[in-house]
Amino acid sequence: MAQKRINKALLELTQGDITHQKVDAIVNAANSGLLGGGGVDGAIHRAGGPKILEECKEIRATKGKCPTGEAVITSAGKLKAKYVIHTVGPIWSGGKDHEPELLANAYRNSLKLAAQYEIITIAFPSISTGVYSYPVEHASVIALRTVANFLKTETSIELVRFVLFDVKTYNAYKKAINNL
Repeated sequence: MAQKRINKALLELTQGDITHQKVDAIVNAANSGLLGGGGVDGAIHRAGGPKILEECKEIRATKGKCPTGEAVITSAGKLKAKYVIHTVGPIWSGGKDHEPELLANAYRNSLKLAAQYEIITIAFPSISTGVYSYPVEHASVIALRTVANFLKTETSIELVRFVLFDVKTYNAYKKAINNL
């Protein structure tokens, strides 16, 4: 496990399954439809049960789809967390469609929502690096830099944990955290 203190917050990396995290909120790498899917999104919906999907459907009915880079919040159903923050990362298309800015916004807007809901501990997956094909070497730098910059001014969050599914992703994030 790699760690770095930023202000009074601890930024840490671990390899594992985000659905098993006992934190105030876990972040879901959702699609804009908010109706579940594959990867992290499917795992969170399966582990959390139908309550998460019901709340996502309510959000869709009142606000519509969730645009790329934005975030919404639901309860966590049967998960150990209290909340799920659903954010939509960009689909990689070579970097020519503002992907770096959109990815940074997904992390930043998730953290803003966490602060608004007085969330003290939060766990992130590696957003957009699965089926959305964002290169993990680039995504890890954007993710960690965005979180670190947020933590320099926001002091209510005490722990940001990146829960990385495989060794390749963990190693990319470890290299990026060492270069922060």
